[in-house]
Amino acid sequence: MRNPVGWAALTAFSLIFFVFIYAPLFVIIGYSFNSNPVEMMIWEDFTLEWYTGLLGLSDRTVTEVNRSGYVESTGQMLAALRNSLTIALFTTTISTVIGTATAIALARYRFRLRGFYSGFLMLPMMMPDIVLGIGLLIFFVTIGMNLSMLTIIIGHCTFLTSYVFIIVQARIAGLDPALEEASADLGASEWVTLRKVLLPQLAPGIIGGALLAFVISMDDLVITYFVSGTGNTTLPVYIFGVIRRGVKPEINAIATLIILASVVIAAVGLWLRSRKTD
Repeated sequence: MRNPVGWAALTAFSLIFFVFIYAPLFVIIGYSFNSNPVEMMIWEDFTLEWYTGLLGLSDRTVTEVNRSGYVESTGQMLAALRNSLTIALFTTTISTVIGTATAIALARYRFRLRGFYSGFLMLPMMMPDIVLGIGLLIFFVTIGMNLSMLTIIIGHCTFLTSYVFIIVQARIAGLDPALEEASADLGASEWVTLRKVLLPQLAPGIIGGALLAFVISMDDLVITYFVSGTGNTTLPVYIFGVIRRGVKPEINAIATLIILASVVIAAVGLWLRSRKTD
């Protein structure tokens, strides 16, 4: 029998939890439509100009931002967004290939130190970001490598490969090896079996891991802060620097777009994860 008091307490706790988590997001979304370019917390009027300005569809937005002293930051913010997208795309591709190949190798082949490699791949996920960031910085400086977009991509791949590996490995664990054995019995080579039998079954996990890697790469601040060079500022690093001097309306607008993109990516990832393989 359900305890009414316990059920009421659980319901109240759940409501408080969701309000605590999502209320700040709704505040950001709401004030992204505020036409006041100086005092963000003072509501002036509803506008879409911050969005049209970011998309380059409104000259009026650029003029108003210029009078408010924000035109330079808008250009820098868009450049930071381009850097983030470029880094996320390269990082996602590399991490997905390495993570998928590693998951397949550890799941289907037996070799010495197999358990050690599996545990070693978990280490970057358990390590604090600031420790990993400092370690990567010291490594790049020691080998004489200039901090650039390449070092950011390498830094992201060091821990995002682990995320892809775990997701793909979980997908492999639920597959029936008999299908691959049947393919081999019918004369298919290992490459043909991989391409036509295993990879199609792993596709939902691979895509889900890639989407997760993309989102985390776009969102990373700490590691990127340590390994980024001049002219390679990403969006999180830029926002972190600007927000200490006050929240600008363009930041609210681009944060809202990122929230929307994250929701879409999460929905696609959940759908792919729950999809049944025929």
